[in-house]
Amino acid sequence: MLSTAARTYMPPSPSPALTVDLNLKSRLCPSSSTMSLSSTAASASFAATKAPAVLTADLDGDVRESKRGEGAGPPLPPDGGASAWMTVAGAWLVQFATFGYISSFGVYQDYYTTYYLPAETSSNISWIGSLQLCLMYAPGVFVGRAFDAGYFHHLEILGALLYVFSIFMLSLARPGEYYQVFLAQAVGMGLGLGLTFLPSLSVVGHHFRARRALAVGIAISGSSAGGIVFPIMLNRLFQDPAVGFANAVRASGAVVGGCLVVANCLMRTRLPPKRAGRVEEKDGSRCAARLEAWRGIVWDGAYLWSICGAFLTSLGVYVPLFYLQLFAVDHGVSSRITTYSLVILNAGSTLGRLVPTFLADKLGVYNMLVPAMAACAGLIFAIFGATNGPGVVLVGLIFGFVSGASCSFSYAEIWEN
Repeated sequence: MLSTAARTYMPPSPSPALTVDLNLKSRLCPSSSTMSLSSTAASASFAATKAPAVLTADLDGDVRESKRGEGAGPPLPPDGGASAWMTVAGAWLVQFATFGYISSFGVYQDYYTTYYLPAETSSNISWIGSLQLCLMYAPGVFVGRAFDAGYFHHLEILGALLYVFSIFMLSLARPGEYYQVFLAQAVGMGLGLGLTFLPSLSVVGHHFRARRALAVGIAISGSSAGGIVFPIMLNRLFQDPAVGFANAVRASGAVVGGCLVVANCLMRTRLPPKRAGRVEEKDGSRCAARLEAWRGIVWDGAYLWSICGAFLTSLGVYVPLFYLQLFAVDHGVSSRITTYSLVILNAGSTLGRLVPTFLADKLGVYNMLVPAMAACAGLIFAIFGATNGPGVVLVGLIFGFVSGASCSFSYAEIWEN
């Protein structure tokens, strides 16, 4: 009987009055355990609401779990400051030593045709400069991805070493040996340029947004400054019998190397490394994630049209850099003019890269780019009429101005897209 009673015993229910009293007390003076549980539940609920988990995948197909809200994006560029302007100064030096040096290829074209490679036609010699320019831009897809992954200084250092090494190898090329000049100047220097030129412009975008066109214009003006210094330097040294071709090229290589060393010490990145092209993974397929990432690039109409326009512009805008000096020499223009024809062109380019960029941030990059490109197209034909000294000076100066503006705006408008 006792065991049966023990098994069937139920504790008495509290009276309604006691229940109301206990509920009121718990509301007014909650226990520590109740408060702890409540706060824990609230925190968990808030965290779940704030950062739900999603699956993401990059272009390599790596699927990972991330939180919404954790990758809200870096802060806006400061548009100034010591680090930003030091980066612009470093980019200016890179442009001076890379594109500025290429801007003097007209001097090489004239010297190769007349003295160093007389058996080759002007068309064959121009392939050296053409491939050099091609290799400067062609690796952009791979260089850009490495830049986004945080390898900016790796690219700059490797490219600088290859570029300077190739310049010194050019000084060892023998007269009449076209393939030696082609390998050193077109292939070696071109690949080195491809690793250094584009990242130096991209890093400027880390620090500027509202004044990006101005900052890019200042950085790119270094190429025009180099286009003034190197043609004078090379023309004078090539014509000096005590120096000659080999020592002239080595001297220019020493200047280039010094500029690139200082530039690497000045430039700084601001944004953290990132994985390119992250997209939401919907079906678990790595291939689908990769295709979705590239589809977003391919179907971006404004970006693609901008790329096509920049490509077509590049096909013609560099012709005077290669042929203006040789064209003037063939038409009997005074040597006092022909020696400085590229200097005049690049002096105009310096103004074109600086002056219009002050207006671009207010009037719009496209509104400034279209008339500059139209003027470039017209002046290409005007060069054929520049058969005397004043004509070479006038056409070179005006073409340099509009082509410099066009180059500056081309980079800025691609960033806008």
